[in-house]
Amino acid sequence: MMFDLRGKTAIVTGSTKGIGKAIAEAFAKQGANVVVSSRKADVVEAVTKDINENHADHGGKAIGIPCNIAYKEELEKLVSETRKAFGQIDILVGNAAVNPYYGSSLDIPDSAFDKIMNVNIKSNHWLCSMVIPEMKERRDGVIIIVSSIGGHRGSTVIGGYCISKAADMQLVRNLACEFGGHNIRANAIAPGLIKTDFARALWEDPKFRAKSEAQAPLNRIGEPEEIAGLAVYMASKEGSFLTGQTISVDGGVTISGGG
Repeated sequence: MMFDLRGKTAIVTGSTKGIGKAIAEAFAKQGANVVVSSRKADVVEAVTKDINENHADHGGKAIGIPCNIAYKEELEKLVSETRKAFGQIDILVGNAAVNPYYGSSLDIPDSAFDKIMNVNIKSNHWLCSMVIPEMKERRDGVIIIVSSIGGHRGSTVIGGYCISKAADMQLVRNLACEFGGHNIRANAIAPGLIKTDFARALWEDPKFRAKSEAQAPLNRIGEPEEIAGLAVYMASKEGSFLTGQTISVDGGVTISGGG
């Protein structure tokens, strides 16, 4: 079948809600072994149980490994525990991210700026560095970073976040160039406004949501599942000639000239 992920193992960071959860569920539906991960152990356990109960007949298995991606030692544990459970890592999805500040770039505290850069960029770099060696050895591997259309555009209120998301786009370009000869594909997904807890403050604001919907040719915001399908394509054999790219999934906002 197309988009078959049976026999593959995927780590998805930030996968207990929103886009990350939708990607983990979509991978499981295509038969992949899935590692569910986020900071809270109880939530990780609940999502893992749900995936196993609902998608066990597709051939894969889900396990849960709590991890705060801000800490290198926790990422190392995430990788080592995944290898213990499944033997190898075929697909890495860097989805977890933070944005602790909203306002002028002149007023962002150093602590908030550093947190954004460390979690949204450095942690993805660390994790990629941990899994790429085994992918090189097998001459096969997929890396997907969930970026944002904010990486394509300027912002007056989330400038630090947008800088980090632009850097994630450059990260996959660098990885694609350096490791393409080893058949490792690296791509990014740039969602627009999606109905997630992470973006709740935006889509629950009637004025902001109305403005976003008016800017989008599809006249609506997105759902997490509408990002997950692209991740499945990128991870599958059907997406094996795609690398170094950032694909926007935004209802057309970035091509409309709005905002």
